[in-house]
Amino acid sequence: MSVPDYMQCAEDHQTLLVVVQPVGIVSEENFFRIYKRVSSVSQISVRDSQRVLCIRYRHHYPPENSEWGDFQTHRKVVGLVTITDCCSAKDWPQTFEKFHVQKEIYSSTLYDSRLFVFGLQGEIAEQPRTDVAFYPSYEDCQSVEKRVEDFIESLFIVLESKRLDRATDKSGDKIPLLCVPFEKKDFVGLDTDSRHYKKRCQGRMRKHVGDLCLQAGMLQDSLVHYHMAVELLRSVNDFLWLGAALEGLCSASVIYHYPGGTSGKTGARRFQAGPLPAEAANRHRPGAQEVLIDPGALTTNGINADTSAEIGRAKNCLSPEDIIDKYKEAISYYSKYKSAGVIELEACVKAVRVLAIQKRSVEASEFLQNAVYINLRQLSEEEKIQRYSILSELYELIGFRRKSAFFKRVAAMQCVAPSIAEPGWRACYKLLLETLPGYSLSLDPKDFSKGTHRGWAAVQTRLLHELVYASRRMGNPALAVRHLSFLLQTMLDFLSDQEKKDVTQSLESYTAKCPGTMEPITLPDGLALPPVPLTKLPIVRHVKLLNLPASLRPQKMKSLLGQNVSTKSPFIYSPIIAHSRGEERNKKIDFQWVQGAVCEVQLMVYNPMPFELRVENMGLLTSGVEFESLPAALSLPAESGLYPVTLVGVPQTTGMITVNGYHTTVFGVFSDCLLDSLPGIKTSGSTVEVIPALPRLQISTSLPRSAHSLQPSSGDEVSANVSVQLYNGETQQLVIKLENIGMEPLEKLEVTSKLLTTKEKLYGDFLSWKLEETLAQFPLQPGEVATLAVDITVKLDFSCQESLLQDLSDDGVSVSGFPLCSPFRQVVRPRVETKSGNPPEGGKPGDTSHGKTLEAILNFRYSGGPGHMEGYYRHLSLGLHVEVEPSVFFTRVSTLPATSTRQCHLLLDVFNSTEHELTVRARNNEELTLHAGEGQRMAVQVDKFSFESFPEPPGEQERCAHPKQLEQERREARDLEMNRKLGICWQIPSLKRTGEASVEGLLNQLLPEHLQLAPLQWDVLVDGQPCDCEAAACRVGDPIRLEVRLTNWSPRSVGPFALTVVPFQDHQNGTHSYDLHRAVSFVGSSTFHLDAVQPSGQSACLGALLFLYTGDFFLHIRFHEDSTSKELPPSWFCLPSVHVRALEGPA
Repeated sequence: MSVPDYMQCAEDHQTLLVVVQPVGIVSEENFFRIYKRVSSVSQISVRDSQRVLCIRYRHHYPPENSEWGDFQTHRKVVGLVTITDCCSAKDWPQTFEKFHVQKEIYSSTLYDSRLFVFGLQGEIAEQPRTDVAFYPSYEDCQSVEKRVEDFIESLFIVLESKRLDRATDKSGDKIPLLCVPFEKKDFVGLDTDSRHYKKRCQGRMRKHVGDLCLQAGMLQDSLVHYHMAVELLRSVNDFLWLGAALEGLCSASVIYHYPGGTSGKTGARRFQAGPLPAEAANRHRPGAQEVLIDPGALTTNGINADTSAEIGRAKNCLSPEDIIDKYKEAISYYSKYKSAGVIELEACVKAVRVLAIQKRSVEASEFLQNAVYINLRQLSEEEKIQRYSILSELYELIGFRRKSAFFKRVAAMQCVAPSIAEPGWRACYKLLLETLPGYSLSLDPKDFSKGTHRGWAAVQTRLLHELVYASRRMGNPALAVRHLSFLLQTMLDFLSDQEKKDVTQSLESYTAKCPGTMEPITLPDGLALPPVPLTKLPIVRHVKLLNLPASLRPQKMKSLLGQNVSTKSPFIYSPIIAHSRGEERNKKIDFQWVQGAVCEVQLMVYNPMPFELRVENMGLLTSGVEFESLPAALSLPAESGLYPVTLVGVPQTTGMITVNGYHTTVFGVFSDCLLDSLPGIKTSGSTVEVIPALPRLQISTSLPRSAHSLQPSSGDEVSANVSVQLYNGETQQLVIKLENIGMEPLEKLEVTSKLLTTKEKLYGDFLSWKLEETLAQFPLQPGEVATLAVDITVKLDFSCQESLLQDLSDDGVSVSGFPLCSPFRQVVRPRVETKSGNPPEGGKPGDTSHGKTLEAILNFRYSGGPGHMEGYYRHLSLGLHVEVEPSVFFTRVSTLPATSTRQCHLLLDVFNSTEHELTVRARNNEELTLHAGEGQRMAVQVDKFSFESFPEPPGEQERCAHPKQLEQERREARDLEMNRKLGICWQIPSLKRTGEASVEGLLNQLLPEHLQLAPLQWDVLVDGQPCDCEAAACRVGDPIRLEVRLTNWSPRSVGPFALTVVPFQDHQNGTHSYDLHRAVSFVGSSTFHLDAVQPSGQSACLGALLFLYTGDFFLHIRFHEDSTSKELPPSWFCLPSVHVRALEGPA
């Protein structure tokens, strides 16, 4: 026998072999339709008996295998069922002849046969025949199963007759010697009368009868015959047949112990065990004793009834352990005969199936290892494939998954052996797929993202390469790309640098013809290959959603108290808060994105490849909101460290958006990489709110950009910075262009300014603007531009130190003056006595180029469109950096009295600290020219100030404010008023730059005595005309009226007062003459009396004088000292000087 049946199992020994074949030309579909119905009749119950007859069907069976039918009767073809098409009566004789030719092939072993004819009708079909059945068509053949049952019954009759014939004890007849084909030539010339020969004949016949009994459903009888055959054949050393008897004994015992069968097929038939008693407690008892029954107890109909109890006790059936031992012994006997290789191989397969049920995997592997080394004839390629495939299935059956995968892979490689004219690449690919589980390999990349790597990476890589090659040879480039992508994704850590280059080059060449996609690939057998995202090219370690730039961030209007109250816990740690990575990944972020605005997500990636990695079409994957991803392309250097990559996109609608991952195109493979499937990734959240669209404001200025970037203490970011250099007191206009570069109209705008912390005292408004003119251009449509003019005015302290100017000195006039100190003192001529050492803070000694710095921020709050309806606005900041250079200094300030009590002369020592010629002028005064580094004194006649009439702050504010704060506000108001009236300006003609020289903060110490009007205002009128600075004219001999008025601007009641008028003459040489009683005469008394005057009240007293001579006369009004006048300061009693010029009367 040359063709092994790898599907053989122990229970096949009890079956009858029936071959079903077509006669003539029959379509494959019709043949297998009938074959399926015929093979469904696999067992029938024998009439009037408890026996069951089992049938094994084959549609192809080598005739030479039937020659071993005497050795093992289940190998003998005993039945033939043929199927044919015959449409006309004239074709019938030829068809019937073919049927007879088919029978001749198996005639030596055939018990009976049947011919099923389809399509023939008429007289021939109506003739009753036992061996032929006629059916109109393949659809109209309801009685096929019944015909098959009748056919099997006929087979049973022949089988039973043969069993009875062989089992009958014919002592007088000579028992024939049963032989296998290769023994016939060896037994020529043997002594047939020897006892050894007769025992051999008896032993072989007894074994043969055991086979027939087993096929006839007489299990217990077969066991008895097998035991007897073993003893007889063992005594004559007939090893081949002894092995067959032992195998038959094992098969009968397996059928008894395992009624469900050992083939492992679902729905396996359960064979009845005949009259054998079932003792469950002792059935599987190890080492069950084998006791042979007396052959005399056997009859032609089986075991005598009176010996049944003894048989039950004898336990002729082998135990499960003994079954394997007997199999080993039988196989050892088979191995002695080279021509019995097929028998030995099939016995090993049967033993393995039994051991698989007994879950004795190690022993089963020994049988399989023996089967591997059994040397058969030169097998064809198909037979080799079948052999390796069956070995793989058997190893799988016993749980040796890797060994099973090894033989499955060998079978796959055999499918495309060089000796095959047409290699079966599809079969190779299918078998390779079946090997994957054995090597702990799955085609789902998700299985490789959890835990450590399972299996041998080198073997897995080799297998994946073979899958890629097989896919390509199949003509399926998409499949090759999918497997190669999977190899690169899952085996990247185990590839050498050269292997990485080779794999990526192959992948690029494949994807040039068929790009890799994220669509599942379904194979013809229904297996779906999931997509393989290349999450390791590049590897992403951190994902962070970025807030919008400071100028584009939306902010919520605080309309309700507590609306923006933080909900965070005040505790550093709270055990109540659940900490979950999943929650952190999906938690909402505390900032918002804006519809229509470009949003950014930062990824920290690195390239694990030993060469530059080019990533194309890298963008974001989102859900929840319609999102337009703007793909990016990047190139990562070889084996780079963490590398920041920013992906951008534009949300088109509002709502909650979740960033699920990113997509890439690497080596021609498109990948969707989800964050949930990335191991070890860190993220601070992936869900953010998208609010309605807002306008976008862009500002540009007339000033150059600044290299200084302002950093406000609040932490806000400044969008742009501009710088300007001004002289102290100079004003420059900053023109800001406001352009709406968004898609929504700009409807609301608020502008505020903030001066950053500075040590310098700043006077006046640093920044000023008129927003009404700008708002008149609103709403600002997309693309439109509006302008805003902002005045920058720098007024720092203009005071300096007296001793720094050595060339200025007092002119000898008695004045009140004060030295001044300024923050600019470092830039004026340094002291001679200054010693070398550490310079004072603010500049080095003698550094005339150093100025002061002022920094401020202009804040623009604007809104419009849908975002404005939802209460959102945007904030834009412009940083202003101003370098202030010194212009002029007031190094000394003093006053001189004027001829009028309501005026005084203000003396200012002015120093030009610039490097250019400079002119200074006050209001209504001539210009004073100063050269670079030069100082001069300028005199300004000013009216005294009445600050008591300034309005007081409201009562509520006065109660809430601190007294020092109120006093500071009053002082600033006075300074501003004085500076406005003085109007001191400077000009640098060469630079065409002008500015204001402010005296704010300089004159505070001069106010009480010199610059401020007394609270008591005294007015002297001569003939009804005020007399203060100019002489009043009168005629000699005419009386003139003199009136003294008092206005009380103090907050208290004053008076009464007594005043005496004393006339005198000034000789302009320092001598005053008071003895004028002959020249001046009073009409009435020379003493005036004023009553008490209430606050804001007024009082007056009248008198008259008569001048007797011509000349210039002066009137000195003196107060009487009393308790009332002593309570008030002397400065309150400052009366104007009265000058009267007496002229000659008319002739």
